[in-house]
Amino acid sequence: MSLEQVRDDIETEARARADEIRAEADEKAEAIVAEAESDAEAIKDERANEVESEIDQKREQALSGAKLEAKQQRLEARRDVLANVREEIESALVSLDETKREELTRTLIAAAAAEFDDDTVVVHGRADDQSLIENILTEYEDFSFGEPRDCLGGVVVESESSRVRVNNTFDTVLESVWDDQLKELSTLLFDQ
Repeated sequence: MSLEQVRDDIETEARARADEIRAEADEKAEAIVAEAESDAEAIKDERANEVESEIDQKREQALSGAKLEAKQQRLEARRDVLANVREEIESALVSLDETKREELTRTLIAAAAAEFDDDTVVVHGRADDQSLIENILTEYEDFSFGEPRDCLGGVVVESESSRVRVNNTFDTVLESVWDDQLKELSTLLFDQ
């Protein structure tokens, strides 16, 4: 075997080995690339799921916030409507016709008078109702008109000796009825 032959054999063997190493390297590279692509795909899927979950969470938060804001606006609108209804009732009480005002005032004084036994009693009322109240008080012994009160109408009746006070103003009666009937009024106005 000649030197050239040995060299060719070595060269052939080296090329074969190089091809083998290259093929192994290509296989390993393909395996690494496939694993990297698989990992990248898994990471991409995981990140897409995270993003989707985050989007869902933000959507739910925005929806909850919008629902809460809408509920608050509805409640505010209801409060405004109820305040307007109350103002209209107060205006109607202030502008009652004389006959109805006298009838109600007479009833309120009679109800309060039942609380007092032979006492000197002072009756307070709206300044605009002073003459009406004084006229009604002529029917009661030891009853007199006191200082005017800032109210919608009705009377505050108090004894000078026993410290008893009965507040029968339209304001107090309205407050009591309003509190008792607010739920029913809300149902009537807002539940359809």
